[in-house]
Formats: sequence, C-alpha cells, structure tokens
Amino acid sequence: MATPELTGVRGPTRAGIEARTLREDRWWLAPLVTFVVFTAFVVYATVRAFMGRDYYASPYLSPFYSPCLGDCVEGASDFGQPFKAFPFSAALIILIFPLGFRMTCYYYRKAYYRAFWLSPPACAVAEPHSSYSGETRFPLILQNIHRWFWYAAVVVALVLTFDVVLAFRNAEHEWGHMGLGTLLMMINVAFIWLYTLSCHSCRHTVGGRLRHFSKHPVRYKLWTWVSKLNVNHARYAWVSLFSVALVDLYIWLLAAGVIDDVRFF
Repeated sequence: MATPELTGVRGPTRAGIEARTLREDRWWLAPLVTFVVFTAFVVYATVRAFMGRDYYASPYLSPFYSPCLGDCVEGASDFGQPFKAFPFSAALIILIFPLGFRMTCYYYRKAYYRAFWLSPPACAVAEPHSSYSGETRFPLILQNIHRWFWYAAVVVALVLTFDVVLAFRNAEHEWGHMGLGTLLMMINVAFIWLYTLSCHSCRHTVGGRLRHFSKHPVRYKLWTWVSKLNVNHARYAWVSLFSVALVDLYIWLLAAGVIDDVRFF
C-alpha cells in the first residue's frame, strides 16, 4: 500500500507538493487568451452601450440595442418606447438580460474563474487562494439564477430573429432586398440560437427530473437533441460572442457613415 511519503498526499487535503504545478506544457496560454479576449469584449461592449448613438442604420438594428425600448432614433423601435423617459442609453435597458445569461453561464463561469480569479488557472495548477467557499455566498450565490436568465435569453433570441426578418428590406423599408448586414445578422442569430439551445439549463428544462423517458418520448427526443448540441456549448459561446460584436461594429460603421452597405439584391 502506498504511503503518504511516496504519494505526497497527507489526509483529505491537497497533495503535499510545494511546486505550483508539475506541468511542463503552456498551461497559462488558455487563461491568458481568455483574459485578453473577455477584457476586450467587455471594454468594447461597455463603450457601445453607453454611446447611445450609431446603433441603427435602416433596416439594421444593433443587437446591443434590440429591442430598442428607450428614447430611440426614428425607425429603431419596433415594439414601442415604454421606457422613453429612461435618462441613459437604451442599450442599458436590455443588455442586462443577455449579459446576465452569459455571466452566469456554466462555461463562462469556468472560463473567467480561471482567467481572472485564478481559481484555479488550469487543471493540476495550484491556485493562490487559501480558502474556497464555492458559490454559497454573496455575490457568487447569484449564479444560481442562471436558469431564469435562460428564459430571458430565449426571448432576446426571438427578438433578434425578428430583426433578421426586418433586415430583408432596403433603407426605405421595401421588402425583397438583402445586404451584407442581413447576412451577418443571419449568421449571428444562428450562433445565438445554438449557444442558447445548447445551454445546460435548456437540457434540464426539456428533460430534467423525468424518471421515465419512455413515458415522455417528445421530451426525450428534445433532450437527446440538446445533449448533442451541449457537446459544443463552449464553441458556440465563443463564436456567438464574436458574431454579436461583429454585427454591432458593422452597423456602427454604417450609421456613422464610415462605410456603405453591400447590397446583394
């Protein structure tokens, strides 16, 4: 039987290895890339959210401002302006829902816990924290409302899908037209749906807490389908992050008059 002197393990604690890690690969690369990309996105999204302008280039509406429910420019409010008296940017009314969904996402939690808090920075790498309380205390206990943010994310995805339909118009709102912005919005909403439907909360919603799948064939089919999507959930999380920023950037440049939309027909 192995002894503590040979294994380095002394009781129900961590291995008694003084080195931070015995890994010789570039384990630090993944958290570093995550830190840089997330920081860049947060800075970009924050700037755009507080700008309050250049978010609508008919017929395109930026996903950061959709649905536009505040004091929005003409043509941008397809659902009215119930919060017209809101004194700040209209993006701040809606962004809390997709942002809350991503911030409480199981994959994103793993990613930013490692990249920003080094908890731990990688597998088999010791973290610098002396204690660990998990997600049982404020504010991390709020991570448990992720499932409710998922419901809101479904509504947001439906609205973005509606925006894609409206994008099959020209600047004068005549139907039967398509531009590069339409294509970018279609790609973005496809990845938004893949990210939303591959969510662990979605998997639990359609098939969780069932004792007998045989008695629920429809929910079993849905659960099987979502389970297959769930395998690539992390990939969809990254791609949809880039796609939503790209669509906003394209519409920003159009609205600011920097570029012209490429029209296919």
